[in-house]
Amino acid sequence: MIRLNLFNTTFIWLIALLITTGCSSNYGRYQQKNDSTPTRLPSEIELRDAKPRPENKSRGGNKKYYQVRGKNYQVLNSAHNFKQSGTASWYGKKFHGHLTSNGEIYNMYGMSAAHKNLPLPTYVKVTNNDNKKTVIVRVNDRGPFHHNRVIDLSYSAAYKLDMLKTGTANVTIEAITYTADNKTRIIVDNKSLTGNFIQVFATRNKQLADKTTQAITSLFQHSATSQKKGALYKVQVGPFKEQSTLENVLNQLKVNGYPGAFKVTL
Repeated sequence: MIRLNLFNTTFIWLIALLITTGCSSNYGRYQQKNDSTPTRLPSEIELRDAKPRPENKSRGGNKKYYQVRGKNYQVLNSAHNFKQSGTASWYGKKFHGHLTSNGEIYNMYGMSAAHKNLPLPTYVKVTNNDNKKTVIVRVNDRGPFHHNRVIDLSYSAAYKLDMLKTGTANVTIEAITYTADNKTRIIVDNKSLTGNFIQVFATRNKQLADKTTQAITSLFQHSATSQKKGALYKVQVGPFKEQSTLENVLNQLKVNGYPGAFKVTL
């Protein structure tokens, strides 16, 4: 009798597991069938523009030619002088925490975007042509692949452009690129490379420094840079205009794997 009960219990558990697995597989690698709106609004810090900086092309997501749903796409060699107008959309909770096309983690509260043709990563200024609001995002993903849309924005970026009610917006995209001496070709709010920064750590390993700057930019919604000083590569975040913001980010870094991070003024 005990053996029979155990058999029945195990059989029922296996059936339930198969049903659950079958339902989950319908959504591929995502837990939701359809995208959804986050349960909270972006914070003041999360609404800050991405900080443009020179970056090497990522290993992932930059294949010259690729195909999605039977349609062929081509990745541009450079974003120099790139400008485009069209319909923008946004993506949120369904994709949050999943990998982007260049291998980073999508954060719907970060200032990022997806584009079909721009090199990854590329910084772009997006203007809502209806209300003239602007946002600067870092393109690190591919898409959107439907309805003739030209860019898919993160939730925070869409919120800043005031396009959540309509779901889409008529926008103009302008790439922010660099000259040989790493000066921006599009001047954005006279941003300076001096001021209060957070130094995360220093290393002789350039690859480690580059990976860390990408991870911090993706996860902490603040642009990180790797500055070479002598034989060391110093990974820094900033600049910060407000001391309270700096302290908040510093605390986040310390409890998320960077306990040696400290404030530095350049």
